[in-house]
Amino acid sequence: MAAVGVVAGASPAAAHSGHADEAEASTAPIPPDTRPGGAYDRYVAKLAAEGRFSGVVLLSHRGRTVLSRSYGMADKEKGIANHEGVAFSLSSAGKPFGAVAVLQLAQQGKVKLSDTVGTHLKGFAREIAEQVTIHHVLSGTSGLDSTDEDVQRVFQSRDEVHEYYEQRARQAKLVGVPGVPDTAHEEAEITISALIVEAVTGRTYWDYVQENIFGRCGMTGSAFCTRPQWLSDAHIAHPYMELADGSVVDAVRNLDKSSPDPNVLGKNPGRAFIDAPGDGGFATAPDLVRFARALGDGTVLERPWADVLTAAKIPHGPASFAAYGIPVSIANGQWIYQRAGGNPGVGANWDIYPNSGWVGVILSNGDGVPLQEMIGQEMQAITGAPVDGGSGG
Repeated sequence: MAAVGVVAGASPAAAHSGHADEAEASTAPIPPDTRPGGAYDRYVAKLAAEGRFSGVVLLSHRGRTVLSRSYGMADKEKGIANHEGVAFSLSSAGKPFGAVAVLQLAQQGKVKLSDTVGTHLKGFAREIAEQVTIHHVLSGTSGLDSTDEDVQRVFQSRDEVHEYYEQRARQAKLVGVPGVPDTAHEEAEITISALIVEAVTGRTYWDYVQENIFGRCGMTGSAFCTRPQWLSDAHIAHPYMELADGSVVDAVRNLDKSSPDPNVLGKNPGRAFIDAPGDGGFATAPDLVRFARALGDGTVLERPWADVLTAAKIPHGPASFAAYGIPVSIANGQWIYQRAGGNPGVGANWDIYPNSGWVGVILSNGDGVPLQEMIGQEMQAITGAPVDGGSGG
């Protein structure tokens, strides 16, 4: 288990927490359920003891770690245990980096949220180029539908990954009305956002985010790693995936042993050379706390633009909404910004509680982890009220 320690972080409260909220958060007692030995700590320890959790959990209040626990192995073959300094695959939990990147450009006046796709990109169907806006792709209301993915493909280079996903985005069809809410999870929207970042900056999406988000936040353990890096770097957790016969394999080392089920093979994180533009990435738990804090202190976005990022835009339920790449909800009288992601052998989630100064991180590298249940337990420990956990993967 990792020891409880201090995570470096800026002191200003996260976005939307006014002076009264900041004062209240600074004087409010730490809920007993969040402390070492508390209900959440005991719950995670039990999961690990049952073989249902391998990874890292972290609870931070106003930039200071309250609880940090690590279980299981980052690399079984090399005997490397999980710990706070290990980076985990984020899957869809890395999508908000793309939204932040676009809003940085909007803040600089280089793009407008009302710009259409055709304002910055060529080669798209006329109806997409002229009707779909940046706002639509960031809010998930583009009306686009991606073509079927080649689930058998194993990539060999960054350029090959980029070319493949760019082509898929250009082949997307407009099947709905732009601006009409749709809960579908469309790959083309994520890729188009990344392509706009590239067109405006003249850099790859991966390099832009590395410098302007990871670099600014001090996320020194975070990156868009290639498969060779994943195989060789001792600070990257390997995903352990259960196959149809019940055996468990390292998904990065064993591409040829992936499940024959194409629905599983297509999500095998080992088949990609690097995550698709606009998606994924690798991060440590403390780095995600740094990112969460940076959203509220002006490090990556000026305060009004941080508000644009997290403002509730599309209602999805009684107290849940879509923002730009980040589902937001209201629980026990406070906002929660959340992003989850998962693939076989991969589970990731980070929650920001801006009104009370809390950040929660769950990173896992094994199948069978009850991620949604863990999110609910974390929320209950922090807010004091039972909450149904979980947003988009």
